[in-house]
Amino acid sequence: GIKDTVEMYHINFDRTDKPIDLYDKNLQKSFPLVFSKKSGLFAKNNFDLIKNDDGSFSVDYNSDHSFIQPEPSVKNSNFLSDIQSNTPSYEKQAEIAMNFVDKNNESQKVIDEKNEELNIFLEVNKESALKQAEAIDEKIANGEKVGFLSGLVFGIKANINVEDYIISAASKTLDNYFGSYNATVIDKILAQDGIILGITNMDEFAAGSSTETSCFGPTQNPAAPGRIPGGSSGGSAAAVAAEMCDIALGSDTGGSIRNPASHCGVVGFKPTYGAVSRQGLLDLSMSLDQIGPLSNDTSGIALALNAISDYDETECTTLHGKRPDFTSVLEEKSLEGMKIAVCKEFIDVTDAEINVAVNKAIHKLVEAGAELVEVSFDNIDLCLPTYYLINYVEFFSATRKYDGRDYGYRIEDVCGEEVLRRIEIGSYISQKEYSGKFYKKALQARSLIRDEINAMLENVDLIVGPTVPKLPHKIGDELTPME
Repeated sequence: GIKDTVEMYHINFDRTDKPIDLYDKNLQKSFPLVFSKKSGLFAKNNFDLIKNDDGSFSVDYNSDHSFIQPEPSVKNSNFLSDIQSNTPSYEKQAEIAMNFVDKNNESQKVIDEKNEELNIFLEVNKESALKQAEAIDEKIANGEKVGFLSGLVFGIKANINVEDYIISAASKTLDNYFGSYNATVIDKILAQDGIILGITNMDEFAAGSSTETSCFGPTQNPAAPGRIPGGSSGGSAAAVAAEMCDIALGSDTGGSIRNPASHCGVVGFKPTYGAVSRQGLLDLSMSLDQIGPLSNDTSGIALALNAISDYDETECTTLHGKRPDFTSVLEEKSLEGMKIAVCKEFIDVTDAEINVAVNKAIHKLVEAGAELVEVSFDNIDLCLPTYYLINYVEFFSATRKYDGRDYGYRIEDVCGEEVLRRIEIGSYISQKEYSGKFYKKALQARSLIRDEINAMLENVDLIVGPTVPKLPHKIGDELTPME
């Protein structure tokens, strides 16, 4: 009923193969609408919807009215393309989210039917998700404002603290550790009415790039069954690719969001270091780690960044300063005046079939108005050894707290082969007589690499290149650590 507020009504139709005409008797006008399974019609104020014998619909209004027709859904994008800050968008998200945790909802069926096979979620709390969705629905019913993430469902990598979930980092070291608090990014998602569904698989302590080092077993790539999803945030990328959630959070040290995003065919974003709080993250390498989002399209990335990118007084690496509205550029189509660069050294180390796909993408950018130039990266051979030296030393330092005294088990007693290898190498490099020989030189090399990349970007807007130089290998294939 109407109580001096605008009431919102959502109509779902099972038929998706035909347009539906709504006939307004006041205006004597038909409104053709095309529906998908996850879109619907919203109309302001109270109305009666009557299906006529000929299949058309008649609408009677009690007051002024307007129609809002959702944008056509892009494949796999769910409802993320609808990012305008208006009540219909929020209500649509909230209602879909409530259906999501319902056992009959299509998305929930994916988890119920496929998770055992794909091994994506380590823990799912349907009851908690339903309560979160019901709280959003209650806000709407009471005419309260809802957050811009309302109804969007999140999966969270197993190294980001979520209260009352097992935060294991996919390791036996912490397989009985329940998060006692929320990471800052989790509180920010909940503050905007995002829904936390569960915890996703990963490489053990983020030490890997395939999600094969998890103590819970490897995750399958939904886009290429039998092959790795990438890593270390492989579970988060796979959750989005399998449409088990709308947005997922991962952590990225040297590609751990971007690598699995590429392998699973989704969008992954590593924010600038310090743009997002690391408070609550079980870090791999403290001077490189960042939490970031994965989604099926850029609007999901933009929404997530609007929520999680902020200064955090409890975390010393976060940057001061106002953040942009990341959704503000989503509708821009033209690249006129933009200069993009390609790097020959990236092309040289990349498989031919990947270069073909990248070249097609570059061609689209040029067609949209961008100018293409070439840059050179002379220090590319320094990148991997520099990364691993820093990674090993900082990982060794980070794991000293896992001694089994206060929680969990002593890490060296129960961890997997790759984690133990990194700890032992990090310990060796960290010895006093070697610190200046390896770690400090690696930090100097990192500065050299950073300076060169800044120089490459000086006269261009962006550099375009492959994310990963090789296609995902088959699960179980033996690769060398450097591979």
